[in-house]
Amino acid sequence: MAGFVSFVSAGPGDPELLTLKAVDRMGRADVVLFDDLASGPVLAHAGAQAELIAVGKRAGKPSTKQDHVNALLVAHAQAGKRVVRLKSGDSGLFGRLEEELVALRDTGIASEIIPGVPSACAAAAAAGIPLTRRLSARRVQFLTGADVTGGLPGTINWPALADAQATTVVFMGKRTFPKLAEGLIAHGLPGTTPALLAEAVGRAEQMLHRMSVADLAAHLRDARTDQPALILYGPLADDMGVVGPENT
Repeated sequence: MAGFVSFVSAGPGDPELLTLKAVDRMGRADVVLFDDLASGPVLAHAGAQAELIAVGKRAGKPSTKQDHVNALLVAHAQAGKRVVRLKSGDSGLFGRLEEELVALRDTGIASEIIPGVPSACAAAAAAGIPLTRRLSARRVQFLTGADVTGGLPGTINWPALADAQATTVVFMGKRTFPKLAEGLIAHGLPGTTPALLAEAVGRAEQMLHRMSVADLAAHLRDARTDQPALILYGPLADDMGVVGPENT
């Protein structure tokens, strides 16, 4: 009998932000295929019977090929197992979910998607800001800062990203933000636009850094860390409200 795959969104890393459905599926899973950013304390919710398999991808580090991940999902499900594919944040945001769904559909394997707290929402909450505000932050846009080569994507809607009345969230953008900032400023975004660098959101080592877009670009040219990070910029990034001791 064919098994079943649950795509479980782990949220930003804090196990208290898991949904009840996510906890249920992890507890009943025979196999959990997990990403690097969906490991740590979150895995404590896997049952004792579960086989845990790391299939993470990190920029600049050895990574599991996507075809191999797809093959593992299919093989374990065809063996009749209950499989959890654990992805960080919300699995539908820059997580290559579609490729894995297609692999399952092509082999007739049933699946479900369990949404989770997006890391962008968790970063804004940690900073004490909303992502939208009537009149001054009229929309939110999510952007990947890296294409398949690790560089800045070649097709960028510069006018949209340089809109000073939008809250923009850049995923996987620490390496490419200096180049992105150059383009944003050239297309009219003030270099003084507030920005927030949110590192290791939802984890004990979380750090939130406030500065301008221009200053953040300069900072990231000189300072590199291995911590996963999001970058937010726009009219709300400097309106931090109550902040904790992890902020600089």
